[in-house]
Amino acid sequence: MKIARTLTMILLLAAVCCLPAARADEYWDQKTSLFDVLPVYSDDIVFLGNSITDGGEFAELFDMPNIKNRGIRSDVITGVEKRLTQVTSGRPAKIFLLIGINDVSHGLTVDQLAARYERLVRKIREQTPDTKLYIQSVMPINNDFNRYKNLKGREKVIPSLNNRLQTIAAQNGAEYVDLTKALESAPDKLNPKYTNDGLHLNGPGYRAWARAILHLVKQ
Repeated sequence: MKIARTLTMILLLAAVCCLPAARADEYWDQKTSLFDVLPVYSDDIVFLGNSITDGGEFAELFDMPNIKNRGIRSDVITGVEKRLTQVTSGRPAKIFLLIGINDVSHGLTVDQLAARYERLVRKIREQTPDTKLYIQSVMPINNDFNRYKNLKGREKVIPSLNNRLQTIAAQNGAEYVDLTKALESAPDKLNPKYTNDGLHLNGPGYRAWARAILHLVKQ
């Protein structure tokens, strides 16, 4: 009997392990359909972005139940633009925007990245002008992990893009937030103690991010 139960469990685990992972577009559809039924309110603080945001438990990190996570794994600037009204229709108190690293991996120039980013920021300002908008710098990466081939040799794009984001923030009534110093171990290089793949944050990494913006979230 025990042998039979053990075999059954092995077969079940094998079946689960062999299930194909959701593709990026499928995951995007799943998350946006969820956000369709989860409204944003005027006293909410929204974290908006890609997988780095998606992985953060911000309501717990800041002990604030009115924080809402609207990150989606693999998202890009135009993806956030497409789903923007899910956030802006609620006219939240604050938006913390972090987006762009996936666009960097797609080989776009800094001019192309900045043009897309500015269009997104202008739409946010138009759709919810009273929301306090924080444009967070694209975080540094660490290619010593050899995980993301499309980011190899793209390290220098990030600080150049961040310089443009600082200008975009100033020109559109937003506040630029530099996260680099809080996360780097060497100039423009993600601290290996904050990641296990060179791109995404682990627990200490999210703590470091939270500490860097605590005064902005709480004020």
